[in-house]
Amino acid sequence: MSQGNVLFLLTGSIACYKACAVISQLTQAGVTVQTVATPSALRFVGKATLEGLSGRAVFTDFWEDGRALDHIELARAADLALVCPATANTINRMASGLSDDPVGALFLAWELDQKPWWIAPAMNHRMWEHPATVSSLAKLREWGVQVIDPVDGAHACGEEGGGRLSEPADIAAKILAQLAKK
Repeated sequence: MSQGNVLFLLTGSIACYKACAVISQLTQAGVTVQTVATPSALRFVGKATLEGLSGRAVFTDFWEDGRALDHIELARAADLALVCPATANTINRMASGLSDDPVGALFLAWELDQKPWWIAPAMNHRMWEHPATVSSLAKLREWGVQVIDPVDGAHACGEEGGGRLSEPADIAAKILAQLAKK
C-alpha cells in the first residue's frame, strides 16, 4: 500500500546525486514517486537512474507527444511536491510565475492552498545569500511553500558556507512526516 504520492522535481545542480538518495529512501518507505527532471538536471543524473529508483518514466518535456497535459494530471495525482535540489534559477523563476518548462507549469497548476509544495535549495553560498534569492524565497514562503533550508558546509566549487543541500535522510524524514499527516 502506498504511503502517498510525491511529485519529485529535480533541477540542475551537482546535488542531484543526493536527491537520488532521497528518492530511494522515499520509495523504500512505500511512497509512490513520480520524477520530473529539467534538462540541466539530466546533465547530472540520467533518466535510467531516476526510472530505476522510482519505477516510473521521468517527465521532462511537455512538448513530447502525448505529454501536453501531464503538468495538470501530475499535479492532480500527487499529494505533495518536492523540488530537490532547488537551484537559485528555479527558485527565482517560480517566484516570478514563469511556466515555460515542466517545473514552472507544475508549480502554477499546483493547488498551494490544498496540498504542500516543498523545496530543498542547493547552491553556492553567495547565490543563497543574494538579494534576488532571498526575496524570491520570502515570496514563496508567503505563498505557503515549505522550505527545507540548506546547511553550512563545503560546496563543489571548493568554498564553504550556507547553501549546501540538507542531508538526504533529513529531507526524506520531513517529507515522510508530512505525508503521515494526510
